[in-house]
Amino acid sequence: MNRRTLLGGLGSGAAFAGLAPAQTAARKTACYLQHNYFLKNGTQPTRLAEYLGKTWLPAVKKMHAGPVLVLEALIAAHLPQVSVITGYASVEELWSLRARLAADKALEAATTAWEKGAEPPYEFESSNLLEAAPFSPEIVPLNPAPKAPRVFELRVYHSPTSWQQRGLLERFATDEARILARCGAQPVFFTSGMIGADTPNVTWMTAFEDMIAREKSFAAFSADPEWIKVRSASTAKYGESAAVRKITQYKAAVYSPVV
Repeated sequence: MNRRTLLGGLGSGAAFAGLAPAQTAARKTACYLQHNYFLKNGTQPTRLAEYLGKTWLPAVKKMHAGPVLVLEALIAAHLPQVSVITGYASVEELWSLRARLAADKALEAATTAWEKGAEPPYEFESSNLLEAAPFSPEIVPLNPAPKAPRVFELRVYHSPTSWQQRGLLERFATDEARILARCGAQPVFFTSGMIGADTPNVTWMTAFEDMIAREKSFAAFSADPEWIKVRSASTAKYGESAAVRKITQYKAAVYSPVV
């Protein structure tokens, strides 16, 4: 992914088209872009935080009405790693913002300066475009704000077939999301992978006050009698609809608009 793709992709979490941001309550997020930076220890993590927090986010904020979440990986297949998640009212909004950010000369100059450091700004990137499920909540800042950045857990459940992926979404919609919340998880979003790795899949995220709260919540969920019945019924109907599961845990970056 080249720099202009990066500028468009990251910024497209917004609701732009040259207008003032719409009221949050009036928006309904239709899709998310998850953009991942894979780094190495050294100058890259600090330089990326400086760039995102002081250059990219302020530029996007001027025209952004959708959610932005910046996450630093705690437990992942590759460390260090930073994930930027942006929400869109439509896919068309992505392309609108892409064009506007690519035309921003100040942002282009700052991005070029970031890229021309003593070492490359990152090792490689990846992106996933995710379609929000009808029952997915909106990403909004907590009120009151948490005392410390929360722990976020991203799960990618790959289904062998589209039929089984639909069954998996059905399970989340009717029961699983509700039971997770009852057991202490804070649902962030529930989506289907549109473009990216491991499709078809259900990609979903929950948040917790800290790792202790995370462990307590999933222990309660795993032992929940209703969940055990729901899982058994789903398996009987659809087979093993989550054949491959990938789990990544993050903390919100201190400069993330949502922590």
